[in-house]
Amino acid sequence: MAETVLRLEIRGVVQGVGYRWSMVEEARRLGVCGWVRNRRDGSVEAMVAGPAEAVDRIVEWARHGPTSAVVSGLDVMAGEGRFSSFDPWPTQ
Repeated sequence: MAETVLRLEIRGVVQGVGYRWSMVEEARRLGVCGWVRNRRDGSVEAMVAGPAEAVDRIVEWARHGPTSAVVSGLDVMAGEGRFSSFDPWPTQ
């Protein structure tokens, strides 16, 4: 089965609201691998990899995040890498 790899940039109120840890839980639940991290500019960046349907579902989740987050923008770009788990920081 082909693997889809995407890089996400999420903007809005996404730091200090549990966004990263909620994404880790959701990605693991969906069987998506990769990582997520806070960026200095206040955004969150993630690399997500897995079956296309699972990756599509985590991208849809990223559009709103946990209930305490306010997502104002989401950029989705081609990503790269191979991952064996989903972590709250880059592991490549």
